[in-house]
Amino acid sequence: MLVALSLFSLLVVKLTNQVRYEHYWSDLIGPPLVYLSQNPSMMAASNLDSLSLVSSNQMALGSAMLTRLSAGQAVFGEQQSRLKAWVAVQDNDLLLQLDSRSDGEEFYHFYLFLLGEILDSNLGAEALEESEFDRVQDKFDITLSKLDDESLLDNAVILDPLDDSHRSLMLSKGSVTGFLRSSDGSVYQISFPAPYSSFSWFVALLLLALGVSALAMVVYLMLQGLDRQLRNVETVASRIARGELDARVKRAANSDAVGRLGLAFNSMADHIQRLMYIQKEMIHAVSHELRTPVARIRFGVQMIEDCPDQKSLQKQITGIDGDIQELDELIDEILTYARLEQGGPILAFHDANIMDIVEQVVSEQSSVKPDMKIVSEYKKGSDLWKDSEVEARYIHRSIQNLVGNATRYANSTVKVICSFDQDTFRVDVEDDGPGIPEEDWESVFTPFARLDDSRTRSSGGYGLGLSIVRRILYWHGGQAFLGRSAMGGAKFSLVWPRKQHTT
Repeated sequence: MLVALSLFSLLVVKLTNQVRYEHYWSDLIGPPLVYLSQNPSMMAASNLDSLSLVSSNQMALGSAMLTRLSAGQAVFGEQQSRLKAWVAVQDNDLLLQLDSRSDGEEFYHFYLFLLGEILDSNLGAEALEESEFDRVQDKFDITLSKLDDESLLDNAVILDPLDDSHRSLMLSKGSVTGFLRSSDGSVYQISFPAPYSSFSWFVALLLLALGVSALAMVVYLMLQGLDRQLRNVETVASRIARGELDARVKRAANSDAVGRLGLAFNSMADHIQRLMYIQKEMIHAVSHELRTPVARIRFGVQMIEDCPDQKSLQKQITGIDGDIQELDELIDEILTYARLEQGGPILAFHDANIMDIVEQVVSEQSSVKPDMKIVSEYKKGSDLWKDSEVEARYIHRSIQNLVGNATRYANSTVKVICSFDQDTFRVDVEDDGPGIPEEDWESVFTPFARLDDSRTRSSGGYGLGLSIVRRILYWHGGQAFLGRSAMGGAKFSLVWPRKQHTT
């Protein structure tokens, strides 16, 4: 847009200067040239090389120029880097042509010649009257004055002195001044209009007006687009407020501020929709999960009244205590998962030795399941990159959840296989159990999800462990996924970057 604006401004300035250039010379040379064409006797007396008569048929003039010539006006043009002016000669098909260099010096000399002829024809024996001054100045739009002190000419940088031609011209960057000696010996000074300049206040103001107008148009268009995009965001926000959680801002192709706002808004809407869905599912699942231990507690309380001896009473109390412990663990799992889902916990990332965490988990689970073979393996070179920037407490819990889950379904062996390098950490937990059907690999990470057959309620758990693992890895910038172990069972994998890119 800026390039187009610059090119347009240059074009306008060029066209404007072209018009100004033509008007300058037409206005300057037109009146004296027309005057000369209307005075045949003076035209015959002219001996200037720059003046000539040409046939109108020989000149390739445009229709606009021909129309002006037929109306008795002078026209101006450029041919082969020369300035030329033409005027039609009365009662003749000829044109009076005035030819000059590109600086117009011959035009000014022609002016001086014509003024000299006019002054000499009006002087007679007496000095030129002041009224004649005014008539000449008004007719030709110049300033004519008599030079009383000729010594002023000594300080003037004149192209040629007042010689036998009785004419002299002084050209400078800011002014054009001519000197003319009349037949009575008087010297007259003629001040011409300032020479043409491509720069003028008119051009500067035109450029300023163009720039301001174009800038205003650009700002207007930008604000229109901005307003349209913001209205789109406002409409989507209103729809979400009415309960239409699937409403989204249309993605724009550009990446301006409002486009990035739209992406952030859509991300927020996705998160809100997901939280609402999870909240709904959790309310449904929690009510179902709490019902079983609460029913057992109620049943145990009723059984206490019918206990025949102290031993039976103690058995019921122990059962009730176990159910209460189960409720406590369930509530802890629910709160942990809710905290991880609702924007994540405040994680304090520090360098931690992952090999130590893995060995700690293996040791803890081996003491809980002494009849189960739980081993750790490390790929070659992993010991060189054993430190990772993590929240050690949550990584410990995620590995512990996977190992504990594997021990519930393994036949005899659980392996924790680690592969660490400069950029990525990976922990695979494999078992030799019955495994999980491939069509269920994604659903096992759903909150409160339990699979039938091999993975039933009798094996323990609340269906939140794997969901918690996935969210922990999400907040570490990694992933948790499921595959098939070489031992025939399930293979849960944790992958995360060695360094966290936090802002």
